[in-house]
Amino acid sequence: MKLTELSVGQDELDEIQKVFESGYLTQGLKTSEFEDRVKKFTKSKWAHATSSATTGLHLSLVAIGVGAGDEVIIPDFSFPATANVIEQLGATPIFVDISLDTFNVDATKIATALSPRTKAIMPVHAFGLCAEMDTIKDIADNYSIDVVEDAACALGATYKGVSAGKFGRLGVFSFHPRKIITTGEGGMIITDDDEMSERLSLLRSHGAIRLDHYLQFEEIGFNYRLSDINSAIGVVQMKKIQAVLTGRRHAAMAYSMRLSGIDGVSVPSEPIDHLHSYQSYVIILSRPINRDKVIRLMRDAGVETTLGTYAMHLQPVFRRRYGLSDADFPNASHAHRQCLTLPLGHSMTNVEIDFVCDNLLNAIKLSRDDHKANYMSG
Repeated sequence: MKLTELSVGQDELDEIQKVFESGYLTQGLKTSEFEDRVKKFTKSKWAHATSSATTGLHLSLVAIGVGAGDEVIIPDFSFPATANVIEQLGATPIFVDISLDTFNVDATKIATALSPRTKAIMPVHAFGLCAEMDTIKDIADNYSIDVVEDAACALGATYKGVSAGKFGRLGVFSFHPRKIITTGEGGMIITDDDEMSERLSLLRSHGAIRLDHYLQFEEIGFNYRLSDINSAIGVVQMKKIQAVLTGRRHAAMAYSMRLSGIDGVSVPSEPIDHLHSYQSYVIILSRPINRDKVIRLMRDAGVETTLGTYAMHLQPVFRRRYGLSDADFPNASHAHRQCLTLPLGHSMTNVEIDFVCDNLLNAIKLSRDDHKANYMSG
């Protein structure tokens, strides 16, 4: 059983065919249509499609003026692209530990991470659950710091009824195949800020504005555009998004009902005022359980699983650069070693969920037995 389920087929092929027939393949009318659909869905004033969420994050940081010598606060537990885009600008990522209840940045620890060089806070909405944006926004406003939301996993998630990505000056979604909807590769920046929208539009396409007969280059820009081929897929995917979200939530609730109360398993939470998009269904296994052995046993049984995501301080590149230790990030360290992502798709049946859960419980038992055997032999 695959980790994720793609919802692509003839409808997407038909829309791509229209792009081929138009003779215009790069960013054009189909990308505009895709942007309009995301704007409407998130109730945003502006949306700018990008070639990936990573380039969207990079573009967003450039737009707010992050540069050499600046610092950007991020959670330690995230895909390393969150930190990479900061490093690529000559700035420094300041890692903050997470809450194990939500996998999101521990907002109570952000204030102690601030310095005179702090330029922005970039919370990550882990696995489709919004971070505590009220607290984060209060801190940012008190210190006149911008917020850029890494909402890569969170299209369809809300906090107090407001879409993920709408709380910061800018918010960025991903359309990688493992996300809620996909364009193959692609991203989207949303904003209600007119100035930011104009700057994003300029920087995304070589720093150029179009005059009557040619381009005029105003800034050093990038080629971060999304093609109309990718956008055609996105247009169709946006028509399906409500059904996809409903199906994923149904499957997640079925998992939680089956796994809640199982010794050694902590299921994901959905705090009050949050609506989880469940880009991933991630559990925590208690420490005596060998998570990596569970992954191997599940794979042998035909069930694809993986870790949750990465504690960045454990990655050699950041370990070398900053000399970080587990003691600084106990929750992220635990999550990195003990989180497990289970297969999740919008059309999963109860039979499939039972199959995953049965194999999970068997793998946990074998991993516990292995731990006991090692303990006794030691």
